[in-house]
Amino acid sequence: MTDFSQAGLLDAYRIEDRTAARLRVNFIASLDGAATHDGLSGGLNNADDKLVFDTLRTLTDVILVGAGTVRAEGYGGIRLDAAVEAWRVAHGLPPQPRIAVVSGRLDLEAGHPLFTDAATRPIVITHAGSPADKRADLEAVADVLVCGAATIDLPLALRELAARGLRQVLCEGGPSLFGALLTADAVDELCLSLSPVLEAGTSGRIAHSAAAASRPMRLGHVLTAGDMLFLRYTRPSP
Repeated sequence: MTDFSQAGLLDAYRIEDRTAARLRVNFIASLDGAATHDGLSGGLNNADDKLVFDTLRTLTDVILVGAGTVRAEGYGGIRLDAAVEAWRVAHGLPPQPRIAVVSGRLDLEAGHPLFTDAATRPIVITHAGSPADKRADLEAVADVLVCGAATIDLPLALRELAARGLRQVLCEGGPSLFGALLTADAVDELCLSLSPVLEAGTSGRIAHSAAAASRPMRLGHVLTAGDMLFLRYTRPSP
């Protein structure tokens, strides 16, 4: 039986070597591959999935998310509770992870709760062709990283995060960002929750990109909680 206590999940998803840069992606999908229910990934989850979600946040240095997901999923300021803070400090981590938002158009307002309610100063990742006035506005509330000339260079962005001590990266979506990371061959791990529902309809997949990018992965573990399935896949060793 899967131990779905906090301690059990922290052990199941532990990171063996925190000195090596690693990109972990977390998604949920229906049994027939839908990434959302009524347009939101939150429509597929339950309390057990939320516990895994929180566990992955506990273990990360920085949460990476696309601006579209911030808007669609109603992201506010990221702030883990006091017990999680204490666990992180006891294990040599900063009290709170940082959050990095990826946006080419910078269609986020400096007054968004993601910035105003954040426990740590957020990071915005963009490119040199993004609107200069928007960059200036966001620089007042976030560290703005310019990575790439006309498009965002994601491998460069990950190197910039690592240079700031943010080596353990947790990507929470959305599908376009996941697809771009796959195309860049930057994904080291996928944590996939399978929700016991069939959706049909027009919902998209968890990864979307213009070009196909096939990457073999190795099964790390399978956990169960009720009818939910929690899969952990990792990049095969060279």
